[in-house]
Amino acid sequence: MLRYINYDIVFQEIPDEVTLAVNISCCPHRCAGCHSSHLQEDIGETLDENVLSVWLENYGNAITCLCFMGGDAEPHEVERLADYIRKKNDRIKTAWYSGRANLPADFSLVNFDYIKLGAYMEHLGGLNAPSTNQRFFRIEKGKMIDRTSRFWKI
Repeated sequence: MLRYINYDIVFQEIPDEVTLAVNISCCPHRCAGCHSSHLQEDIGETLDENVLSVWLENYGNAITCLCFMGGDAEPHEVERLADYIRKKNDRIKTAWYSGRANLPADFSLVNFDYIKLGAYMEHLGGLNAPSTNQRFFRIEKGKMIDRTSRFWKI
């Protein structure tokens, strides 16, 4: 079961999208320098279809994307909820920010438009640093296209 701490409409997590970003707790990575270390705790409200339905009803005309920020302890639940969003409102794009280095072997890209992979490594910086180990992908026809450079201001 996924649990979330909070959510907000954001403009920088997914380029060119108005995104409802959902901060999911129980992060297993424990990255040094993490700016959201409170998300390592197993706390928050249950994230399920009922919650997503309410958000899509309330924000569906104001957002273009819903991003799961975390959920690495249960990636297949993130995948399942992304499928639910697709079926409920196919106009809303879906994204997943994961600290994993790679996707699970049996993980399907079909329900995602964007995926960020990579643990935060303080000495390499986040997505906005050209030295980052993290990668941001646009999913196009089942392929992961690296779009990390969209975050760089060079």
